[in-house]
Amino acid sequence: MHRFANPARFLRITDAVLPWSAALTIVLLALGLYYGLWASPVDYQQGATVRIMYIHVPAAWMGMMIYSLMAIASAVALIWRHPLADLIAKAAAPIGASFTFICLVSGSLWGAPTWGTWWVWDARLTSVLILFFLYLGYIAIWQAFDDPTRAARAAAIVALVGFVNIPIIKFSVDWWNTLHQGESLFTGHGSEIDPTMLRPLILMALAFTAYFITVLIYRVRAEIIARKLRVLRLSAIEG
Repeated sequence: MHRFANPARFLRITDAVLPWSAALTIVLLALGLYYGLWASPVDYQQGATVRIMYIHVPAAWMGMMIYSLMAIASAVALIWRHPLADLIAKAAAPIGASFTFICLVSGSLWGAPTWGTWWVWDARLTSVLILFFLYLGYIAIWQAFDDPTRAARAAAIVALVGFVNIPIIKFSVDWWNTLHQGESLFTGHGSEIDPTMLRPLILMALAFTAYFITVLIYRVRAEIIARKLRVLRLSAIEG
């Protein structure tokens, strides 16, 4: 793992990855939107509003996946003092917050015609809202400290404590009686989603993942540059 801790090596690796991830984002997003908006059928109950699923569900997956990545990176930073782990977690947080916000908004837009209400305080929706606030709290902690080392440590602890919310989101529909529908993709007997709807769902999930990788690379590179500039400024002041 420490082979990739050198910022110069990280920059060389991401130079090779970035064009591919950006190209994949464009191709997968175009395919996902085509199959989702034009090629997939409308639902016999929900009509065309079911197509919100192709944004809502992948955004929900990304919100949970990115926070899980932040928790792992935070643990690596605390235990092994990996010099890039805290930067990866910091760079990922605004992206994860954006996906979680999209999940909440698209869920409300989907819920209004389907459930007859924009919002209900059931376990799944409430736990996702808590996830959004955890993202905001994590971002705020980085801004609250002048010392990056103290900020990184405090933010890492928050990320690890907040990770307990991820399994709550995942299993909330199984543990409690909620208005939100249960698991229909990863079930014990295979997917319950029709293949014509599963295809755009997977394509959009892959597109969002490629987009996340692309933006994360840009943000980590910006954090590396900002850290170098801070070191240079401190050296100039001390000199």
